[in-house]
Amino acid sequence: MTSNVVAAVVGLGVGEAHARTYAQLERCSVRWLYDLDRTRAAAVSASLGQGAVAESYAAVLEDRDVDVVSIASYDDAHFEQVVASLRAGKHVFVEKPLCRTIDELRTVRDTWSASARRLQLQSNLVLRAAPLYRWLKSAVEAGELGDIYAFDGDYLYGRLHKMTDGWRRNVDDYSVLEGGGVHLIDLMLWITGQRPARVAAVGNRISTEGSAFRYDDFAAATFQFASGLIGRVTANFGCVHPHQHVVRLFGTKAAFISDDRGPRLFTARDPAVPVRHLDLDPLPSTKGDLIPAFVAAIVDRADTRRATEHEFAVISACVAAERALRRSETVDVEYV
Repeated sequence: MTSNVVAAVVGLGVGEAHARTYAQLERCSVRWLYDLDRTRAAAVSASLGQGAVAESYAAVLEDRDVDVVSIASYDDAHFEQVVASLRAGKHVFVEKPLCRTIDELRTVRDTWSASARRLQLQSNLVLRAAPLYRWLKSAVEAGELGDIYAFDGDYLYGRLHKMTDGWRRNVDDYSVLEGGGVHLIDLMLWITGQRPARVAAVGNRISTEGSAFRYDDFAAATFQFASGLIGRVTANFGCVHPHQHVVRLFGTKAAFISDDRGPRLFTARDPAVPVRHLDLDPLPSTKGDLIPAFVAAIVDRADTRRATEHEFAVISACVAAERALRRSETVDVEYV
């Protein structure tokens, strides 16, 4: 490994933001761009001024100079591409979800472990990069909210046409919990520092009824934690509402709410006590905001195994929620 990290980007929808971030980093360069639409890949290459158009995914993996494969393909392609990249000795940065089933997760973990856990593996759960949630995590860790007893997260997708007309309608077993709710499930685990033990879930597909989309477009999962904490996460893909993440976190000392009225902190039950409005952005600046730290970890050969274990825990919780939804019963979360 040299100090210059060589990247290849696969899938140039969201992946274009990946490519632009890599291209802007001093210690990084883009070598390959691969997309099913070669015209799109060529346009991104011309815009960046670097990165050749790859003929195939296999050609990317065969290039020994490639250090990182950044995956932004369709959800159902992630698993095979992640495993193939790890087996080829590449570091992997992948859009959510990392994979979609417990068996896939076991294979990903085993493949990563076979590298002596030296390879960096991270999913782009990019809300962690938002200044608001970084502050909230620090506030929870400092005890400012007291004992946390409830987390509510609503993933309001607000893009119905992407369900009825886009690629999601063609994906077998598409899950709105794994495809969108995963962001709020990640925040729940990351901010609280806890893992759920059990989960129940319900859903419906009223918003997409009569369309080509075949699965629930709304799902609500309730997570139970050993501490007594209850987490409730909804993935609402068909809502008549702009895209937004609503988060409510309740502790014994304070309550945090971020919604249409902006982020704010309540520190008293007395309505006469002013609420504290937080001037912090609830969104990252770009979809590539986690990449600079990812690249730095590669250059510095940082030990990020605990962070990778968190990635596995998030998918374990998502998979359990999806299983609870399909079975209409409460299930234990199986951690891989």
